[in-house]
Amino acid sequence: MDPIFDGKFTEDSEGQSTANTNTTPNSELSPPDSPTTEHAELNKTDARSNSRKLASSLSLEEQVSLLVGADFWRSKAIPEKNVPAFKTSDGPNGARGAIFKAGTKAALFPCGVSLASTFNAKLLYQVGQHLADETKARSAQVLLAPTVCLHRGPLGGRNFESFSEDPFLTGRLAAQYINGLQKKGIAATIKHFVGNEQETERMKIDSIIQERALRELYLRPFEMAVRDANPWAIMSSYNLVNGVHADSNQHTLKDILRGEWQYEGMVMSDWGGVNSIEESIEAGCDIEMPQSLKWRGEKAIEAVKNGSLSKEAVEKAAASVLYLVERTKGTDMSAETAEREDNREETRKLIRDAGVEGLTLLKNDGNVLPIIPSQKKIAVIGPNANRAIAGGGGSASLNPYYNTLPLDSIKAVPDREVTYSLGCHTWKWLPLAADYCTTATGEQGVSLEFFVGDKFEGQPKVTQHRTNTDLFLWDSVPLEVGKEWSCYCRTKITPTTTGRHTISFSSVGPGRLYVNGKVVIDLWDWTEEGEAMFDGSKDILIDIDLEAGVPAEVVAEINNEVRPVARQKHAKLTHHNGGCRIGYKEEDKQDYLQEAVNAAKEADVAVVIVGLDEEWESEGYDRQTMDLPKDGSQDRLIDAVLAANPNTIVVNQSGSPVTMPWADRVPAILQAWYQGQEAGNALADVLFGLRNPSGKLPTTFPKRLEDNPTYHNWPGENLKVLYGEGLYIGYRHYDRLNITPLFPFGHGLSYTTFSYGTPSISATTLVDGANLTLTIPITNTGAVEGAESVQAYIHDPKSRLPRPEKELKAFDKVFLQPGETKDAVLALDRYSVGYYDTDLSAWIAEEGVFDVLIGASSRDIKEKISFEVKESFTWVF
Repeated sequence: MDPIFDGKFTEDSEGQSTANTNTTPNSELSPPDSPTTEHAELNKTDARSNSRKLASSLSLEEQVSLLVGADFWRSKAIPEKNVPAFKTSDGPNGARGAIFKAGTKAALFPCGVSLASTFNAKLLYQVGQHLADETKARSAQVLLAPTVCLHRGPLGGRNFESFSEDPFLTGRLAAQYINGLQKKGIAATIKHFVGNEQETERMKIDSIIQERALRELYLRPFEMAVRDANPWAIMSSYNLVNGVHADSNQHTLKDILRGEWQYEGMVMSDWGGVNSIEESIEAGCDIEMPQSLKWRGEKAIEAVKNGSLSKEAVEKAAASVLYLVERTKGTDMSAETAEREDNREETRKLIRDAGVEGLTLLKNDGNVLPIIPSQKKIAVIGPNANRAIAGGGGSASLNPYYNTLPLDSIKAVPDREVTYSLGCHTWKWLPLAADYCTTATGEQGVSLEFFVGDKFEGQPKVTQHRTNTDLFLWDSVPLEVGKEWSCYCRTKITPTTTGRHTISFSSVGPGRLYVNGKVVIDLWDWTEEGEAMFDGSKDILIDIDLEAGVPAEVVAEINNEVRPVARQKHAKLTHHNGGCRIGYKEEDKQDYLQEAVNAAKEADVAVVIVGLDEEWESEGYDRQTMDLPKDGSQDRLIDAVLAANPNTIVVNQSGSPVTMPWADRVPAILQAWYQGQEAGNALADVLFGLRNPSGKLPTTFPKRLEDNPTYHNWPGENLKVLYGEGLYIGYRHYDRLNITPLFPFGHGLSYTTFSYGTPSISATTLVDGANLTLTIPITNTGAVEGAESVQAYIHDPKSRLPRPEKELKAFDKVFLQPGETKDAVLALDRYSVGYYDTDLSAWIAEEGVFDVLIGASSRDIKEKISFEVKESFTWVF
């Protein structure tokens, strides 16, 4: 959705947005210039105690002022009490800063599922450390990450942003990510608490989850993170959990998080995710984000005065907010510095290394990979080959320092002859018009003229320049124009060819698109909702005859009124968000499929790069199918190229499983995920054997959508979704029903081979409070260095209550030179054997023998060893 600036390998590519777009609008409460000073956290007990004392000394009005954001990203300061504001920043794979699109350039890390595929907890700690530095460069103190919602099914729009289908893998990696962040004084905000496994109707959907599944699966990553990393903030989710909104849920927030887990950090709402006055504060949702008059402020003060909201709950919430302020800012009241870039060589290297480790080799018949030096002619084919498919859409989006494209990275390998063919289109919406756009002053992009009020009256109050045409303005409208505003977006589109070209337009609030002075698309009173901008209209396309080199004057007029007027009563708002998206595509005049076939025939090896992108996988909506988009075109492309050249390698870029009807016939398949700014370089490193891939699937790839555990219950009905599969998500489901997946959880090949020796265990009995250490020697039996992720699954042969066939409870990654042997070390404890018993309202480790199944994947078990629990024991946290 962000434009790709063709700097590609360069770090100073043109297209940087103007200076006035890299900070949020000014306010008297949070000036836009902010230093990020190192703040050594006080002794935890002192900091918490100080926060409580300060909260108790504040007036009711001051306490309540802390319980809602000051603007889109910041908390509220109380200068007279020496209480500074903290600033937050998205997101999980990079610290974006204040502007949703085209803001300050930032490091773009691999997405969550790619990081999880490394099975490398130490690497996640390093990622957290570097993200802390990036957050500081954005003048923020709170990173809205990591995302730990599980991959309940393969269609989740945000699966790419989350780690895994497995709660243990998710929790362990999240804890190290958080520890890395917070060691450098940046607060993590683990999200979304809880039961947010789909985007469809996410603001209203009621997740119906049985208690065992809630405890053993969906709460488990949060529980592990609280125990092992103590995140300073937790974000509540939009959805309801068993009939109650997550921000007001007494069971999850008060009974479990605050009660059983004794969590003392701050709970913030997701943006716009508060749904009550009294219930939310009483349950323990401390701060509503962003700034809003809907639930708190004067309404909360009145609720205290009339007795419907307790003064104690308000004071406790204020103390939690002050605790986060204390941890991140202390009493530092100095003004914020502007956001800055911090493009470091060591961060670039880490991103590239993480990309290589995450790349997952699914199939390699006949050792087609790596591409050997004698294979000189390389045909690079596919819709994702010459694009930066670096991340998914939504809150995880940012403006990267640079992008590396697969085609360019492959061309950079010496002594190769590389040809390129597009093969087919995959766009969901028309590509952004930005590359064809110039302003009246000749700058690439668009000019935005903001007016006070929604009637375009008088002269523009603020004029801005933007480099893209994805103009969702929810976080970047200048405060000078007030709560009601209107805007002209002006640009010239200059075609490169003559033909019948296509322009698209969608809007958030009212919008009209003019071309050469004529209204061509009118969305002033749209009613049919689309997906492109969360709550925007459908994307409308028109064909128009244009001449090469002759600019077309394009103007979009938008405002932030809620229309049609009838919607205002339902929304309880007269004005809300505004923005638009302008797309453009020139007429096709060539046979892309035939060009690809011709290129493949002439090549020694064909590399077909297919998959999804940030339009198909994003926050705000779920995928509708597991198939590759669109209309079978990518599958036909692979079939045609394979027929032309049997030495065909398929690289799939996606954040979740896709249907692969050609999997049995293609000799080599590489799952490339979304790998951030070094995606092209990491891919080339692996394709040519400069590096050895070591990724393992953190999510099961089913053969068919119908095989997945949520097939009967996705995405729910009448605003309710039944988690009817219970404990059996991911590999637990495929094991239970004996369904053979396309590629199982934990699967991933290497350019070398490994042998597993005989395991040993430190003791044969596990007692409460003790740990067991299992070691198993792993030998690199091949000719190149490599890494193996060794997985330990617990099998309970006899349990009072039903349990999955096996559950991942330990893993270790060993790095080995050819012929080298090292021990994989796997730690087990009470959490490895326990399940949640609803009769006891506690976890229980039952008396009996437990098997440890040690393998290279959930379906490739190499060795087994057992231990015993001689006497049952229970615990709560």
